[in-house]
Amino acid sequence: MHTPFFFFSRESGMLEGNHTMKHEFILTGFTNHPEMKGLLFAIFFFIYLITMIGNIGLMILICKERSLHSPMYIFLGNLAFIDSCCACVITPKMLENFFSENRIISLYECMAQFYFLSTIETADCFILSAMAYDRYVAICNPLQYHTMMSRKLCLQMITGAFIVGSLHSMVHVGLLFRLAFCGSNQINHFYCDILPLYRLSCVDPYVNELVLLVFSAPIQVFTIGSVLISYLFIVYTIFQMKSKEGRVKAFSTCASHFLSVSLFYGSLFFIYIRPNLLEEGDKDMPAAILFTIVVPLLNPFIYSLRNKEVKNVLQKILQKNK
Repeated sequence: MHTPFFFFSRESGMLEGNHTMKHEFILTGFTNHPEMKGLLFAIFFFIYLITMIGNIGLMILICKERSLHSPMYIFLGNLAFIDSCCACVITPKMLENFFSENRIISLYECMAQFYFLSTIETADCFILSAMAYDRYVAICNPLQYHTMMSRKLCLQMITGAFIVGSLHSMVHVGLLFRLAFCGSNQINHFYCDILPLYRLSCVDPYVNELVLLVFSAPIQVFTIGSVLISYLFIVYTIFQMKSKEGRVKAFSTCASHFLSVSLFYGSLFFIYIRPNLLEEGDKDMPAAILFTIVVPLLNPFIYSLRNKEVKNVLQKILQKNK
């Protein structure tokens, strides 16, 4: 669908002619080679299935097993929920486009996809931060753990994470309505992200970029800062321990979370925090695959395979079913 409109240039202060406003976009995806599409479809469909089975299985395990109803595992269950939502938001449309002739997505579908992805990934930042704080209390203040990490505080942190995520996304989606798309409608990506839309805009996205920085920077500084501060105290406490077994146990408790945080923030920073963001769209793809597909796939296995309590519960279930 196309709507004629006159484009106003801020630099010249004049109307620059009759343009056609785009209401649909084409997601170019990974490749234009037909011979590769079948293989890529099979690979990503398999990843999608494993991601959903792993995360939903972990959620069910945490819900059913009373011994896993501590704050650490409540956070982990919500992280698994976020990862399964991320897979549902991104992968089905991506799989459809492997065999779609036009690979079209409407402007409103695009905004909806970005809204849900932004909401869950912002919530992800706060959940990872809360998990770091939980590990800090467990290792540095074990005697006060149940007082400092009550179930009420845990639920408040989770609720706050999703509320902030939703409000944060609403602001950026609302500001997308001030943009106009009159040139190319090809998004060089496999999903609708906000930066590719800025690159396609005929209207200067300066205000959008400024608001993105003003809202996103404090969230990233707070969440990554709280993770780093928590781990500094954790490392200091671990090195003060006299028992070698205690140090090994403490390190193993934190290793899975630290690995997950490193993968998540490493890819996030590469996509959104680097010079020439709007000029180098092609560089987003590898980090975006890691950020939206690989991390949700790996998280349930990182946390379950390195966690003795989860492994013990799984072994009990397998022994009962024999």
